[in-house]
Amino acid sequence: MQLSREDLLQAYRRMKTIRDFEELLHDEIQTGEIAGFTHLYCGQEAVAVGVCEHLTDDDKIVSTHRGHGHCLAKGCDVTGMMKEIWGSREGLCKGKGGSMHIADTDKGMLGANGIVGAGAPIAVGAAMAAKLDGKDADGKLRVAIAFSGDGACNQGTTFEAMNMAVVTNAPAIIVFENNHYSEHTGYKYAVGTKQDIASRAEAFGMKVWRADGTDFTAVYETMREVLEHVRAGNGPAAVEFDTERFYGHFEGDPQRYRGEGEMDRIRAERDCIKNFRKTVTEAKLLEGSDLDKVDEEVAKTIADAVAAARAADRPTAEDVLTDVYIDY
Repeated sequence: MQLSREDLLQAYRRMKTIRDFEELLHDEIQTGEIAGFTHLYCGQEAVAVGVCEHLTDDDKIVSTHRGHGHCLAKGCDVTGMMKEIWGSREGLCKGKGGSMHIADTDKGMLGANGIVGAGAPIAVGAAMAAKLDGKDADGKLRVAIAFSGDGACNQGTTFEAMNMAVVTNAPAIIVFENNHYSEHTGYKYAVGTKQDIASRAEAFGMKVWRADGTDFTAVYETMREVLEHVRAGNGPAAVEFDTERFYGHFEGDPQRYRGEGEMDRIRAERDCIKNFRKTVTEAKLLEGSDLDKVDEEVAKTIADAVAAARAADRPTAEDVLTDVYIDY
């Protein structure tokens, strides 16, 4: 199904926003202004956007420690996120979530998560709730998606969540982003299946899909099929997207586990944004000038967000216990 010009521009804008957001953090983290670990999503933008372009605010997602891209793709506010990462009390989570725990329930973003494999059980719980809520006016179920990786696919929490999803026939989707490394270990060594990560889900009885995660169109069309299957009440599903990350596991990772010339090859051949531009311009779907204009607008959005984050109020001593305890 061919996307409209407006839809293509929106997809590009979201991918470029994620890329510029992360590239800026790559530079700013070295200044010491941002506290805590940061895990960048550069290179994987087509997955987050290709998945989330199908979703509404009523659909839920749960992210990982590498969660900025998922947040932005789901519609979280750029400035609110930047303020959160800068530790401001004006951030999406009042400065208490930081890079690895950003959430915005109004957008159906149930949170990034610093614990590997912790997202799948939350997503399955949300999917069970969606099943109880029943189908919407169009006769479709709302869904809950857990973004996962080649590290989380080995966790017992993920196994139990997949089994629970199958047993309860919950409208849950496990999106495995295979960026080839679990922290610093190659997935071919660390994942003990003969085929791939998706075969983990097949073992639990899920229907699975596989696609190139560096090709936005492939991601988008694959997710259309996955969502049609799950929204119709056919039970949970899983999909594996083969993708790449451009930076280390965390900022400061020397990446000595990479092969010689590996990063040069990845950036030259598997850059999802570069490939998107080439595809849509060669097919005469968009002009290069259209995309250049988006680039300029995104650059301004990111610059404005950083300025706002630097100027935003910092937490006070009185903020320490707010949103921690609740009275019943």
